[in-house]
Amino acid sequence: MYKRVIIKLSGEALAGSQDFGFDDAVIDKIIGQIALVMGRGVQVALVVGGGNFWRGRGAGPEMDRVKADQIGMMATVMNAIYLTERFRIKGIHSVVMTPAIIGVITEQFSKDKALEYMEKGSVIIFACGTGHPFFSTDTIAAIRGAELNADALLFAKNIDGVYDSDPIKNMKARKLDRITYKEIMINDLKVIDLAVCGICVELGMTSVVFGLDEPGGLISAVSGVDEEIFRIGTKLTVD
Repeated sequence: MYKRVIIKLSGEALAGSQDFGFDDAVIDKIIGQIALVMGRGVQVALVVGGGNFWRGRGAGPEMDRVKADQIGMMATVMNAIYLTERFRIKGIHSVVMTPAIIGVITEQFSKDKALEYMEKGSVIIFACGTGHPFFSTDTIAAIRGAELNADALLFAKNIDGVYDSDPIKNMKARKLDRITYKEIMINDLKVIDLAVCGICVELGMTSVVFGLDEPGGLISAVSGVDEEIFRIGTKLTVD
Protein backbone atom coordinates (compact mmCIF):
# COMPACT_ATOMS: atom_id res chain seq x y z
CA MET A 1 0.00 0.00 0.00
CA TYR A 2 1.26 3.46 -0.86
CA LYS A 3 2.08 5.58 2.21
CA ARG A 4 1.80 9.08 0.74
CA VAL A 5 -0.30 9.92 -2.32
CA ILE A 6 -1.38 12.93 -4.34
CA ILE A 7 -4.91 12.55 -5.68
CA LYS A 8 -5.90 14.63 -8.69
CA LEU A 9 -9.62 15.28 -8.47
CA SER A 10 -11.35 17.08 -11.32
CA GLY A 11 -13.91 19.78 -10.73
CA GLU A 12 -16.35 17.82 -12.88
CA ALA A 13 -16.07 14.94 -10.39
CA LEU A 14 -17.35 17.23 -7.62
CA ALA A 15 -20.44 18.03 -9.70
CA GLY A 16 -21.39 14.37 -10.10
CA SER A 17 -24.11 13.95 -12.70
CA GLN A 18 -24.79 17.69 -12.64
CA ASP A 19 -23.22 20.10 -15.10
CA PHE A 20 -22.42 22.71 -12.49
CA GLY A 21 -21.69 23.14 -8.79
CA PHE A 22 -21.50 20.38 -6.20
CA ASP A 23 -23.04 16.97 -5.61
CA ASP A 24 -22.71 16.36 -1.88
CA ALA A 25 -23.52 12.67 -2.17
CA VAL A 26 -20.62 12.15 -4.57
CA ILE A 27 -18.26 14.33 -2.54
CA ASP A 28 -19.11 12.53 0.69
CA LYS A 29 -18.40 9.15 -0.93
CA ILE A 30 -14.98 10.43 -1.96
CA ILE A 31 -14.32 11.72 1.54
CA GLY A 32 -15.47 8.41 3.00
CA GLN A 33 -12.88 6.53 0.94
CA ILE A 34 -10.19 9.04 1.86
CA ALA A 35 -11.05 8.57 5.54
CA LEU A 36 -10.67 4.80 5.16
CA VAL A 37 -7.23 4.97 3.57
CA MET A 38 -6.07 7.55 6.09
CA GLY A 39 -7.22 5.15 8.79
CA ARG A 40 -4.72 2.68 7.32
CA GLY A 41 -1.89 5.15 7.73
CA VAL A 42 -1.88 6.70 4.26
CA GLN A 43 -1.05 10.41 4.01
CA VAL A 44 -3.28 12.19 1.49
CA ALA A 45 -3.09 15.41 -0.47
CA LEU A 46 -5.59 16.51 -3.10
CA VAL A 47 -5.15 18.63 -6.19
CA VAL A 48 -8.54 19.93 -7.25
CA GLY A 49 -9.61 21.24 -10.64
CA GLY A 50 -12.27 23.83 -11.39
CA GLY A 51 -14.17 22.42 -14.35
CA ASN A 52 -17.50 22.37 -12.52
CA PHE A 53 -17.41 26.17 -12.68
CA TRP A 54 -15.04 27.16 -15.45
CA ARG A 55 -12.63 25.68 -17.97
CA GLY A 56 -10.12 28.13 -19.39
CA ARG A 57 -9.72 26.07 -22.55
CA GLY A 58 -13.41 26.49 -23.22
CA ALA A 59 -13.33 30.28 -23.20
CA GLY A 60 -14.22 32.08 -26.40
CA PRO A 61 -11.46 32.94 -28.87
CA GLU A 62 -11.86 36.64 -28.14
CA MET A 63 -10.89 36.15 -24.49
CA ASP A 64 -7.32 36.53 -23.33
CA ARG A 65 -5.93 33.09 -22.38
CA VAL A 66 -4.18 34.43 -19.30
CA LYS A 67 -7.40 35.89 -17.90
CA ALA A 68 -9.31 32.71 -18.76
CA ASP A 69 -6.77 30.59 -16.88
CA GLN A 70 -6.84 32.96 -13.90
CA ILE A 71 -10.60 32.54 -13.63
CA GLY A 72 -10.04 28.78 -13.66
CA MET A 73 -7.55 29.13 -10.80
CA MET A 74 -10.17 30.95 -8.73
CA ALA A 75 -12.66 28.17 -9.50
CA THR A 76 -10.25 25.65 -7.95
CA VAL A 77 -10.06 27.78 -4.81
CA MET A 78 -13.85 27.76 -4.47
CA ASN A 79 -13.82 23.99 -4.80
CA ALA A 80 -11.06 23.61 -2.24
CA ILE A 81 -12.92 25.74 0.30
CA TYR A 82 -16.08 23.72 -0.22
CA LEU A 83 -14.14 20.49 0.26
CA THR A 84 -12.67 21.71 3.54
CA GLU A 85 -16.18 22.27 4.83
CA ARG A 86 -17.31 18.78 3.77
CA PHE A 87 -14.21 17.33 5.42
CA ARG A 88 -14.98 19.32 8.61
CA ILE A 89 -18.52 17.97 8.69
CA LYS A 90 -17.04 14.45 8.53
CA GLY A 91 -14.61 15.20 11.36
CA ILE A 92 -11.46 15.43 9.22
CA HIS A 93 -9.10 18.38 9.40
CA SER A 94 -7.97 19.81 6.08
CA VAL A 95 -5.94 22.77 4.90
CA VAL A 96 -6.07 24.67 1.61
CA MET A 97 -2.66 25.59 0.23
CA THR A 98 -2.04 27.81 -2.78
CA PRO A 99 1.09 29.14 -4.51
CA ALA A 100 0.41 32.56 -2.97
CA ILE A 101 -1.68 33.51 0.06
CA ILE A 102 -5.24 34.52 -0.81
CA GLY A 103 -6.14 36.75 2.11
CA VAL A 104 -6.98 34.67 5.18
CA ILE A 105 -8.63 31.98 3.06
CA THR A 106 -5.59 29.87 2.19
CA GLU A 107 -2.06 29.19 3.32
CA GLN A 108 0.94 29.62 1.06
CA PHE A 109 2.47 26.32 0.07
CA SER A 110 5.47 25.20 2.07
CA LYS A 111 6.90 21.73 1.72
CA ASP A 112 7.83 21.52 5.39
CA LYS A 113 4.44 22.79 6.56
CA ALA A 114 2.54 20.48 4.20
CA LEU A 115 4.46 17.44 5.43
CA GLU A 116 3.89 18.49 9.03
CA TYR A 117 0.14 18.72 8.46
CA MET A 118 0.02 15.37 6.68
CA GLU A 119 2.03 13.62 9.37
CA LYS A 120 -0.50 14.92 11.92
CA GLY A 121 -3.38 13.42 9.96
CA SER A 122 -4.64 16.42 8.01
CA VAL A 123 -5.62 16.40 4.36
CA ILE A 124 -3.90 19.01 2.22
CA ILE A 125 -5.93 20.49 -0.64
CA PHE A 126 -3.85 22.22 -3.30
CA ALA A 127 -5.72 24.89 -5.25
CA CYS A 128 -4.93 27.64 -7.75
CA GLY A 129 -2.73 25.34 -9.81
CA THR A 130 0.83 26.57 -10.24
CA GLY A 131 -0.33 30.16 -9.95
CA HIS A 132 0.56 30.71 -13.60
CA PRO A 133 -1.45 30.39 -16.81
CA PHE A 134 -0.86 27.68 -19.41
CA PHE A 135 -0.30 24.97 -16.78
CA SER A 136 -2.96 22.40 -15.94
CA THR A 137 -3.90 20.99 -12.57
CA ASP A 138 -2.41 17.68 -13.77
CA THR A 139 0.95 19.45 -13.89
CA ILE A 140 0.74 20.83 -10.36
CA ALA A 141 -0.20 17.35 -9.13
CA ALA A 142 3.09 16.05 -10.51
CA ILE A 143 5.04 18.99 -9.13
CA ARG A 144 3.59 18.63 -5.63
CA GLY A 145 4.09 14.87 -5.80
CA ALA A 146 7.75 15.45 -6.56
CA GLU A 147 8.17 18.06 -3.83
CA LEU A 148 6.49 15.93 -1.17
CA ASN A 149 8.18 12.67 -2.19
CA ALA A 150 4.83 11.00 -2.83
CA ASP A 151 4.77 7.29 -3.55
CA ALA A 152 2.26 7.76 -6.35
CA LEU A 153 0.00 10.13 -8.21
CA LEU A 154 -3.61 8.99 -8.40
CA PHE A 155 -5.71 10.43 -11.22
CA ALA A 156 -9.41 9.99 -10.50
CA LYS A 157 -11.19 10.07 -13.87
CA ASN A 158 -14.64 9.55 -15.31
CA ILE A 159 -13.20 6.53 -17.13
CA ASP A 160 -11.83 3.38 -15.47
CA GLY A 161 -8.29 3.48 -16.87
CA VAL A 162 -6.18 3.97 -19.98
CA TYR A 163 -7.31 2.43 -23.27
CA ASP A 164 -5.33 1.76 -26.44
CA SER A 165 -7.77 4.03 -28.30
CA ASP A 166 -10.73 6.24 -27.48
CA PRO A 167 -13.36 3.86 -25.99
CA ILE A 168 -16.13 6.31 -26.86
CA LYS A 169 -15.24 6.17 -30.54
CA ASN A 170 -14.02 2.58 -30.65
CA MET A 171 -16.19 -0.09 -29.06
CA LYS A 172 -13.28 -2.55 -29.34
CA ALA A 173 -10.85 -0.33 -27.44
CA ARG A 174 -8.83 -2.39 -24.97
CA LYS A 175 -8.22 -1.30 -21.39
CA LEU A 176 -4.58 -1.54 -20.35
CA ASP A 177 -3.42 -2.75 -16.93
CA ARG A 178 -0.06 -1.03 -17.37
CA ILE A 179 1.56 1.46 -19.74
CA THR A 180 4.77 3.49 -19.73
CA TYR A 181 4.90 7.27 -19.89
CA LYS A 182 6.93 6.95 -23.09
CA GLU A 183 4.13 4.93 -24.72
CA ILE A 184 1.62 7.60 -23.70
CA MET A 185 3.74 10.28 -25.35
CA ILE A 186 4.51 8.28 -28.50
CA ASN A 187 0.87 7.31 -29.04
CA ASP A 188 -0.41 10.76 -28.04
CA LEU A 189 -2.90 9.30 -25.57
CA LYS A 190 -4.87 12.11 -23.97
CA VAL A 191 -4.90 10.64 -20.49
CA ILE A 192 -2.53 13.03 -18.70
CA ASP A 193 -0.55 16.06 -19.80
CA LEU A 194 2.78 15.50 -21.51
CA ALA A 195 4.41 17.76 -18.92
CA VAL A 196 3.33 15.28 -16.26
CA CYS A 197 4.89 12.42 -18.20
CA GLY A 198 8.18 14.31 -18.35
CA ILE A 199 8.24 15.01 -14.61
CA CYS A 200 7.32 11.44 -13.69
CA VAL A 201 9.95 9.96 -16.02
CA GLU A 202 12.65 12.19 -14.60
CA LEU A 203 11.79 11.31 -11.00
CA GLY A 204 10.73 7.70 -11.51
CA MET A 205 7.28 8.37 -10.10
CA THR A 206 4.40 5.91 -10.49
CA SER A 207 0.84 7.00 -11.36
CA VAL A 208 -2.51 5.24 -11.34
CA VAL A 209 -5.43 6.25 -13.53
CA PHE A 210 -8.71 4.86 -12.21
CA GLY A 211 -12.45 5.39 -12.37
CA LEU A 212 -13.84 7.48 -9.56
CA ASP A 213 -17.29 5.95 -9.99
CA GLU A 214 -16.01 2.41 -9.48
CA PRO A 215 -16.99 1.16 -5.99
CA GLY A 216 -13.97 1.34 -3.71
CA GLY A 217 -11.90 2.71 -6.58
CA LEU A 218 -9.80 5.05 -4.49
CA ILE A 219 -9.14 2.44 -1.82
CA SER A 220 -8.04 -0.05 -4.46
CA ALA A 221 -5.84 2.49 -6.23
CA VAL A 222 -4.05 3.34 -2.98
CA SER A 223 -3.58 -0.35 -2.27
CA GLY A 224 -1.54 -0.72 -5.46
CA VAL A 225 -2.55 -2.32 -8.75
CA ASP A 226 0.19 -4.96 -8.50
CA GLU A 227 -1.83 -6.80 -5.87
CA GLU A 228 -4.20 -9.11 -7.73
CA ILE A 229 -6.95 -8.70 -5.19
CA PHE A 230 -6.90 -4.95 -5.72
CA ARG A 231 -6.36 -4.82 -9.50
CA ILE A 232 -8.01 -1.67 -10.77
CA GLY A 233 -7.35 1.11 -13.24
CA THR A 234 -4.09 1.44 -15.16
CA LYS A 235 -0.62 1.78 -13.72
CA LEU A 236 1.68 4.29 -15.41
CA THR A 237 5.37 3.55 -15.04
CA VAL A 238 8.78 4.68 -16.30
CA ASP A 239 9.75 1.21 -17.60
